Amino acid sequence: MTATLERLTQDELTTLGRELNDTYGQFREAGLALDLTRGKPSPSQLALADRLDTGDAAADGFIAADGTDTRNYGGLDGLAEARALGAELLGVRPDEVIAGGNSSLTLMYLYLLNAWLYGPAGPGSAWRNGQTTRFLCPVPGYDRHFAILEDLGIEMVNVQMTADGPDMDQVESLVRDDPTVKGLWCVPKYSNPGGQTYSDSTVERLGQLGTIAGPHFRIMCDNAYAVHDLDDAPPQLDNIMDACRAHGTDDSLVLFASTSKVTRAGAGISFVAGSPVNLGTFRSRLQTLTIGPDKVTQLRHVRFLRDLDGVRAHMRKHAAILRPKFDLVQRRLSEALDGKGMGCWSAPRGGYFVSFDALPGLAGRIISLAEDAGVKLTPAGATFPYGRDPDDSNIRLAPTFPDLGDLDQAMRVFTVCVQLATVTQRLSG
Repeated sequence: MTATLERLTQDELTTLGRELNDTYGQFREAGLALDLTRGKPSPSQLALADRLDTGDAAADGFIAADGTDTRNYGGLDGLAEARALGAELLGVRPDEVIAGGNSSLTLMYLYLLNAWLYGPAGPGSAWRNGQTTRFLCPVPGYDRHFAILEDLGIEMVNVQMTADGPDMDQVESLVRDDPTVKGLWCVPKYSNPGGQTYSDSTVERLGQLGTIAGPHFRIMCDNAYAVHDLDDAPPQLDNIMDACRAHGTDDSLVLFASTSKVTRAGAGISFVAGSPVNLGTFRSRLQTLTIGPDKVTQLRHVRFLRDLDGVRAHMRKHAAILRPKFDLVQRRLSEALDGKGMGCWSAPRGGYFVSFDALPGLAGRIISLAEDAGVKLTPAGATFPYGRDPDDSNIRLAPTFPDLGDLDQAMRVFTVCVQLATVTQRLSG
């Protein structure tokens, strides 16, 4: 039955609901245990980096190019060659990069904690000095970004995502009119979960944002998916730091990335990049926390990946594994839901997620139905601050970890749950 929901008669809806209930009951009886909750690399992706331990990266010893013994203390900023790799990934200079441990999320938390307690630009700039601190959060967005702000007690303000990135009219208005707004989250390439790549115009306006914001405003740019393309002609992201430099606002930008979904999710390198003002105040706090990062891991990564061209060659191997999974998700969604008026979804060209928007009021119900049938999904509301999706419609799908067979079964369950929830709502209304 391919008619849109609005064109179905009551009898047709009742018949369709009965058929969907029968199919759903079969799924429940099958005893499935499938998980689409988090964007984790699959074992086959992780295996692509096994030569970190068995190849030249491990065999060439522990001495870095400048003679540093990576087994010992020191090197707060990380190895020079690791910083150079991070600079290529983020589009900045090596002297603007600190290479850290395995988690960019840790660097984000520490940067914001430092800004909150001590200030992003040193004495007198601490965000906690004001009565209220607010942060702009493009939605739907990344739940872990929101969790950091909530943990610090920073108030979150929703900003609508568009096909070009955050609604910059809304961003500029809020920044101009509210001095308590101290920052903006950004995932500029393949945004989580919608998969948008910011347009040239959006990047340009981000570069100008510091001219209308206060001096202690920060754009937190998590470029987690900078090289996570699914095809060989990916969308291009303009250089955000260059845009800021052109307007004299480079102090307003802090960039983050990691190799978590390049090599090993639990044992890679993280990067933070920024102006001397940003790195200087952050470094003063970092040296209280650590004597230096895991330089052995950094050295092996640089030997294994070499440079940006080496990273891209490695990521093409990831794409060969991931592309069939994303294609399968699109195929199952289209076959089951195209033209039925039961929701819409993103078709990303990279990254780790597909964003699905059900009809308002149905995300929680769909997720509950799926869980009862053995398919775990990210909780409803997770892509919004405080876990509150005002429309109860957005669902983040993470197709990367399961094998193709499990993913196919999970998507069949999901699309039946979408249809069942939608038809039931229409029948009860």
